Amino acid sequence: MAESNFVDYVKIYCRSGKGGRGSVHMHRAKYTPNGGPDGGDGGRGGHVILRGNRNYWTLLHLRYDRHAFATHGENGSKNKSFGKDGEDKIIEVPCGTVAYNAETGEYLCDITEHGQEVILLKGGRGGLGNWHFRTATRQAPRFAQPGEPMQELTVILELKMLADVGLVGFPNAGKSTLLSSVSAARPKIANYPFTTLEPNLGIVSHREGTSFVMADIPGIIEGASEGKGLGLRFLRHIERNSLLLFMVPGDTDDIRKEYDILLNELARFNPEMLDKQRVLAITKSDMLDEELMEMLEPGLPENVPHIFISSITGMGIQQLKDILWTELNKESNKLGGASTETIVHRAKDVLKLQQELKDMGEDEEFEFEYEDDDDDFDYEYEEEDWDEEDEE
Repeated sequence: MAESNFVDYVKIYCRSGKGGRGSVHMHRAKYTPNGGPDGGDGGRGGHVILRGNRNYWTLLHLRYDRHAFATHGENGSKNKSFGKDGEDKIIEVPCGTVAYNAETGEYLCDITEHGQEVILLKGGRGGLGNWHFRTATRQAPRFAQPGEPMQELTVILELKMLADVGLVGFPNAGKSTLLSSVSAARPKIANYPFTTLEPNLGIVSHREGTSFVMADIPGIIEGASEGKGLGLRFLRHIERNSLLLFMVPGDTDDIRKEYDILLNELARFNPEMLDKQRVLAITKSDMLDEELMEMLEPGLPENVPHIFISSITGMGIQQLKDILWTELNKESNKLGGASTETIVHRAKDVLKLQQELKDMGEDEEFEFEYEDDDDDFDYEYEEEDWDEEDEE
């Protein structure tokens, strides 16, 4: 089986650059016999920066590029020449990427907008040259500052897809069929559980040229919040959705019970999901007659808009899009959802994180060789010489 191109979880090793050391140099020229110290400063080490890029939609490009190294700053030199700053290492990530410390599980940052930049690791500052340390009583300082050391960190990058509407339902609830009927997305559709193995995005056209983004994730089963099925891995993709569309087949024995199970799994995974707007769609309703629909009405959840639909026949599809558009544009739930700044990212439990890394195949240890650290060096004190014959 070919490996999926959808990668939403990677572990990478990052290392910033160390600062260049300051120079110790004494200047003495023909007409300036008492020139004094003129050692320049070392350059700053390069930063490691995360940058949002809307042209990426997965972390596939980082799967085989697991080391992010910024370059070191150059050393200062004579004539107050400052060393060149190290080159920053920029890691392009799709919008919706969250970074965690792979060792402690600590939340580091969240990239939500195109062009947004966050310095993940700062490069070391360059050391000051000896000309900074001259005073009236110390006119020939023969020392300078070393550059600050580099920083290193192993991080986990986790993608949480950005969409307006997230589809929530058990396997074979008709989520992929709905997405394919209202957008140009073409997810795999088959009559067996867990046909959908990775999230899919589609742009749904509405009236008068308006549109919104819909996300389909693999089916949720009871116990998904505890790691059963595929739900635990993909539940995070609907954390950012503005509205959740619950989908329950019309031939289900107890629609309300199935809805409550789905709601409970979301609450156990992240209680904040209960604050999102919800709509209930009873799918495969082409098998139901009007009398049966009326019988089912009293048992449906209260205070949740609902509609009977059929993605095959088109029954209720336009009305569903109208309901979704109305809910998205309510004052309490503007299109695009609550500000991403209000999303609370909890630190990961270290034990669960280790199991999560194992499940994702990201638990291998990085091995790398350190270059020799040349900060412990003997300074050479240079003086500009000139040919004495030139004096004549």
